[in-house]
Amino acid sequence: MGTHVIKMPDIGEGIAQVELVEWFVKVGDMIAEDQVVADVMTDKATVEIPSPVSGKVLALGGQPGEVMAVGSELIRIEVEGSGNHVDTPQAKPAEPAPAAVQVAARPEPRVEPQPQVAATHATAPIVPREAHDKPLASPAVRKRALDAGIELRYVHGSGPAGRILHEDLDAFISKPQSSAGQAPGGYGKRTDSEQVPVIGLRRKIAQRMQDAKRRVAHFSYVEEIDVTALEALRQQLNAKHGDSRGKLTLLPFLVRAMVVALRDFPQINATYDDEAQVITRHGAVHVGIATQGDNGLMVPVLRHAEAGSLWSNASEIARVAHAARNNKASREELSGSTITLTSLGALGGIVSTPVVNTPEVAIVGVNRMVERPVVIDGQIVVRKMMNLSSSFDHRVVDGMDAALFIQAVRGLLEQPACLFVE
Repeated sequence: MGTHVIKMPDIGEGIAQVELVEWFVKVGDMIAEDQVVADVMTDKATVEIPSPVSGKVLALGGQPGEVMAVGSELIRIEVEGSGNHVDTPQAKPAEPAPAAVQVAARPEPRVEPQPQVAATHATAPIVPREAHDKPLASPAVRKRALDAGIELRYVHGSGPAGRILHEDLDAFISKPQSSAGQAPGGYGKRTDSEQVPVIGLRRKIAQRMQDAKRRVAHFSYVEEIDVTALEALRQQLNAKHGDSRGKLTLLPFLVRAMVVALRDFPQINATYDDEAQVITRHGAVHVGIATQGDNGLMVPVLRHAEAGSLWSNASEIARVAHAARNNKASREELSGSTITLTSLGALGGIVSTPVVNTPEVAIVGVNRMVERPVVIDGQIVVRKMMNLSSSFDHRVVDGMDAALFIQAVRGLLEQPACLFVE
């Protein structure tokens, strides 16, 4: 048998260190070739690290949340053959005692415990893990369990190394649980608590938000928009072209309105290097699409929105957002935006104060669309209304320019034919 050492790979682009986010194996596990053993994170992107060999895990090189240098030892695996690592020779063991002495001092024969057959979901007893023993589970499984009020330490995991799968949650939910296995709930007093390390994407989000609030002179501007005509156009286009070109949401219309309005406000489609004291105004409109995933907020980029049609932009928005939610977005897809669009959809509320995505200087926030009575020409009519809550960097964008920009966007959305008049 030999030893194979996997070192922290060079992710590229001059990155010297990465953060270890999560282990998918533990010491003693048997792993297969190409099995993912860990997730690591660069500035934005999460990268899976597969094993190039099959074997038994001997040692792990770090703990989740630890920042590791490229080239440092990540994991050590026992393999058939010679492996790629030669251990330092150990000191020669002492000579054994004479046979007679060995017999006298020999301990009782040790009976190896027989491996137990894993119980099925229907019969597996609920033996909770220790509170400090964090179960292995993907972010999606953790979120689903949180939403359902289930403590994962009570759930039997059938995946590799006891990893909890969606099927395990299904089985746990579908059968009655004993009081010992129930997560605390109802009106009972709770004394439990949980410490959640701020690592991985959550750490990056925290650092970026803290940096943005510390360095940017934020101000917000809110305007309401009558989107009745826009919504009628969207529904008409979907009825006519939805089957052949795909369904349109409001986002590609908002992107189009921003593209057209930015022609008269180049100071808003800009980035600010506050250390060099240089503002760069961009001709290309690369729109960051704020996307909520299981691990937190990510901002994949719709590139060259100024050159795309409603349908091509809609398709690209869906593609990059899906990649971000599934942690498959590349580094290039998560960087280079010049202005950001953020929307909470049906949860958008009435007003929000989004945080500028530095080094950009503006972010446009979309609130919930509602039907409500509005007075038009002295008559009370029901209209579809929606607020835009946008934030700007006051070091670069003057309040008057921000207001005029949002008013221009409003005019385009309220008269949607103007979106396509050159």
